[in-house]
Amino acid sequence: MGTPTFTLKQIFEMNTFLKRGLAMLPLGLAVMSLMTSCKGKDENAGKDSTKVVAKVPTPGDTITLDPNKRYIYLTWDDSPQPPGTNICRRVFQEQGVKATFFGVGFNMFEPSRRRMIDSIRAAYPQFLLANHSFSHGMQDHYKDFYTHPDSAVNDFLHAEQLMKIPVKIIRMPGSNSWVGKDLNKGPNSAKLVRDRLDSMGYKVIGWDLEWNQKPGTKAPLQTPTEMVDAINKRFEQEYTTEPNAIVILSHDRLFGTQQYADSLAKFIQLLKQDPRNVFETIDHYPLVMRK
Repeated sequence: MGTPTFTLKQIFEMNTFLKRGLAMLPLGLAVMSLMTSCKGKDENAGKDSTKVVAKVPTPGDTITLDPNKRYIYLTWDDSPQPPGTNICRRVFQEQGVKATFFGVGFNMFEPSRRRMIDSIRAAYPQFLLANHSFSHGMQDHYKDFYTHPDSAVNDFLHAEQLMKIPVKIIRMPGSNSWVGKDLNKGPNSAKLVRDRLDSMGYKVIGWDLEWNQKPGTKAPLQTPTEMVDAINKRFEQEYTTEPNAIVILSHDRLFGTQQYADSLAKFIQLLKQDPRNVFETIDHYPLVMRK
């Protein structure tokens, strides 16, 4: 086929047509865009576009415990006690287990320890910050502390405010006391304080087993194997405050060296060998969740 030829008139008419088409192009594109938009809206009409957002866990949330599991609550007192606190946290993180740190309020006056407390509070749901009083029982003068229930209760409230404790859970210094629904037990010396805290809606958590401090040192007394054996024995004998749950007490300061950090890691690894064992924070302890 040969090359077509056009008259001057035809060329002029085609040029005019193209100019008009280009001028109309933006309007055409806009109309097409509007039509596409409307079509999309029509197609989605009536559909629920609400996205499902996972609920962020908050301290004190209630969970369902598996009756076929054994729940282990690692609770570390007198926090923070550097370097032990940071070492314990690192071990817990590496091992992927949960733990509760019971903080002492007067630590808030030291900037580095205040930052540790803030960091623990922000690390939920792996770590929970709970209340171990402001003065640690008037600097370990427990008899005087519990003899004056008004000042003792105010001491706990002061700690809660300073440390911004997110839950109404207390461990009473120097006293293996328990308070919750249908339970109020512990030394008679602390009963008046327990009663006051109970009336105010607080839960008080004692302990079933302690990883003790070796006398005259800042080191754990029992070996990891001894602790695991003791835990298994308690479960087998059903000798715990709550069925299928055991509260372990220890202190940050006992694990301030690599040697004892390794002991803590081994302790957790031995417990993880039993598939029944689950590590939880103390806000998910049965006594705390029971209304």
